[in-house]
Amino acid sequence: MSDKTKDRKLTVMLELRPAFDGYAGIPQETRLLFRGLRMIRSVDVSGMLQMSHRILAKGTGEPTWLFDPPESHKIGRYSRVVISAAERPFSTLYDRIREYFGRRFLSAKLTLSTLLGLGAIKLTTLRPRYFEDFIWRTLFAKTLPAGDFSLVTGAQQRVCAVPWHTMHMIGLNTLNALRSPRYARILTRGVDIFISQTPYPGRVSANTALVVRYHDALPVFMPHTISDKSLHQATHFYALMSNVRSGAYFACVSDATRRDLLKMFPQVAERAVAIHNMVSHHYYLENSPVERVAGIIRARLYGLDPDAKGLGLSPNFLTLREQERFYERALSARPLKYLLAVSTVEPRKNHSRLIAAWEVLKAEVDPDLKLVIVGTLGWDYKQLIKGFRAWIDRGDLFMLNAVPAPDLRVLYRHATATLCPSLGEGFDFSGVEAMRSGGVVLASDIAVHREVYADAADYFNPYATASLVESAKRVLYAPDAPAVQSRLRQLGQAVGARYVPEKILPQWERFLARVQRRAAANPAEIAPITEDAGEIAPAVKEF
Repeated sequence: MSDKTKDRKLTVMLELRPAFDGYAGIPQETRLLFRGLRMIRSVDVSGMLQMSHRILAKGTGEPTWLFDPPESHKIGRYSRVVISAAERPFSTLYDRIREYFGRRFLSAKLTLSTLLGLGAIKLTTLRPRYFEDFIWRTLFAKTLPAGDFSLVTGAQQRVCAVPWHTMHMIGLNTLNALRSPRYARILTRGVDIFISQTPYPGRVSANTALVVRYHDALPVFMPHTISDKSLHQATHFYALMSNVRSGAYFACVSDATRRDLLKMFPQVAERAVAIHNMVSHHYYLENSPVERVAGIIRARLYGLDPDAKGLGLSPNFLTLREQERFYERALSARPLKYLLAVSTVEPRKNHSRLIAAWEVLKAEVDPDLKLVIVGTLGWDYKQLIKGFRAWIDRGDLFMLNAVPAPDLRVLYRHATATLCPSLGEGFDFSGVEAMRSGGVVLASDIAVHREVYADAADYFNPYATASLVESAKRVLYAPDAPAVQSRLRQLGQAVGARYVPEKILPQWERFLARVQRRAAANPAEIAPITEDAGEIAPAVKEF
């Protein structure tokens, strides 16, 4: 290997699709990982813009010696990409006719070309200069502080016009002709490593290694808890199968997730590692005034959002004055005592157990204890909301949404306890964030919580209300509760420190370097293979 090759930076492209949506979970991890990789000097990071269902306009291609469009043309193309993320750009009659048939037959055309092994999806370029505001506010502002603006908006962006969902359907459509799915190829020339944020419904160029950031196997092992159950399970499993067969590497968010992956595909043991998520640098121990809590709850109430009207997330008020008096009374206690839960409202998060245990605590121990739930409504939540409604009307339960990290840090800090009652997780940010903020954590006794939270949480059986009640009484109301809480807070600071970028980024740097070395030494291991041949790419030796 020449000195010039040794000095060349590793080129990495990170899928940014999840960053278009949501605050927490995978969207948050996507933003934090992109920021982190941009901080590694040996890595040159670009993002890949792709949306789940929308077709993006194309950016610019690589200039040639025959044609390099003027700057005005390039800026116009980039501007159309920005517009297409929200609505269709302006087009002429000819363009509209072409787009109509193109959109209508896109999946069928790509399915046929994929079956025949013809063509590939080309990526175009969005140069960030002049479009930093779009990149920042659309992709990163929900998680990162303003100080990271230049760091993340300065990276080049590649554009995949074909929607992620369409690529999934291409693979599933090929099952009508093949025993195993075959996915469309995307041209990733010049990229050493492409990192996807979930099993990716596509194949990469021969000189690019695919790394799947594997968050959890819940669509396979707990399909009854997910949305669009049949389709979600199929898209996850078949894309994962394709990634395994094409020789992909897997960076799992926890060892528990890695073990689940190996239950399905033990042959990837030497291509799969566990690298924990990074906790946002928004979360740290701060002596914030407890008086801020009431104002934060009042400002971020989900039920008062116009989009949430009619969902039963707030009482019905006749006048604004009545509304203000209600919340003034409900939040008047000083200090305000509340349990906190931060997660999407959906079956796997186990809110029904949380509500049941909280009701027992109010009845038997602490009638003034409030419950604050931070998170968006996910799926299969209607019956649960009915249980919320009576307590919302009394001013004892508060549903919050779109809470900025600095405000969430205050809520973690002053909560009586943060509860993490999930039945299944890949990592679970909320407990680590609470620990970093100086909070006390009670968590369901599942493998990933034991791994990530270690001895800095008190654990309970997620299927037994009595177990959660006992945990809360032991930590919050027993004679030695102050000492127990003090110990958990101290341990939480130590455990939370394991997930700061300074601890996690060196693991990523070593992992990516090893992937590149293996790919360079054994290019056949990462080259796409015939998907329906029934072969499995050989495991990487001594990875």
